[in-house]
Amino acid sequence: MANSRFEYVKLFEQPDVLLPNTWIVVRIDGRGFHKLSDRYAFAKPNDRRALDLMNAAAVEVMKELPDLCIAYGVSDEYSFVFHPSCQLFERRDAKLVTTIVSTFTAHYIHQWGTYFPDTPLQPPYLPSFDGRAVIYPTTRNLRDYMSWRQVDCHINNLYNTTFWTMVLQGGMSNTDAEQELKGTISSVKNEILFKRFGINYNNELDIYKKGSVLYRQYQLEEVKPKQSSTDPYAEEEAAPGQETTSRSQQDKIRKLRRKAQVVVDHIDIIKDEFWERRPWILSNKPGKLPAEA
Repeated sequence: MANSRFEYVKLFEQPDVLLPNTWIVVRIDGRGFHKLSDRYAFAKPNDRRALDLMNAAAVEVMKELPDLCIAYGVSDEYSFVFHPSCQLFERRDAKLVTTIVSTFTAHYIHQWGTYFPDTPLQPPYLPSFDGRAVIYPTTRNLRDYMSWRQVDCHINNLYNTTFWTMVLQGGMSNTDAEQELKGTISSVKNEILFKRFGINYNNELDIYKKGSVLYRQYQLEEVKPKQSSTDPYAEEEAAPGQETTSRSQQDKIRKLRRKAQVVVDHIDIIKDEFWERRPWILSNKPGKLPAEA
């Protein structure tokens, strides 16, 4: 059909290339997951099976797309991060988003039976996800985004843990529990959990409090003493995407990254230590593979 009279319709396609030398975050969210969780009786406030399923699907996405350098997930949401030097799909917005969403959804559905063997999926209650791409010009912006998501995880989990404990263990109605918690700060919620129900929130599993971080595992590096600076991100602001990487170099990096294991961690990503001990995440340069035991 080359050069047919119908080919003019291609003129209606709009370019959607994302800005160069910027971090790309593709965030996906479950669609209608409140109804889905009710239909398949997800445990409240957290269902470990559901979170493990989200993580399993995200791991497969990371394996299939070695250009990804880190991902963060909480509840029915996952954020996948591409380095500023990434040229996958010529950085086309729609291609990146649809590839992430479709790959994640496919693996989520494929592995459902592993985590929910007694409740097979049935229409119309089928899981689906939407997604969007956001670009961040600096490493500081990217780290602040990741910190924002983890802070949200803590805030939401503390509220949900307190709310559902009051309902399920305290016998309160949803409305009464919601009304009592309205406008309360963290210390009040912690006090309710401890004094009424003997629950120390600090002892809750980290997967619930901190979410899940996915990255490729190399040998951890020792934290170097910081140089005196008023800006904690000073060294990281050196425009990480400005260096040019040839296509052959990118292919070599992908091959090296495929050899590394994708790990699921539940750890603080707000403090500097996480990033300093794993410099390959921000540099996009593969580290040394861990020595085999």
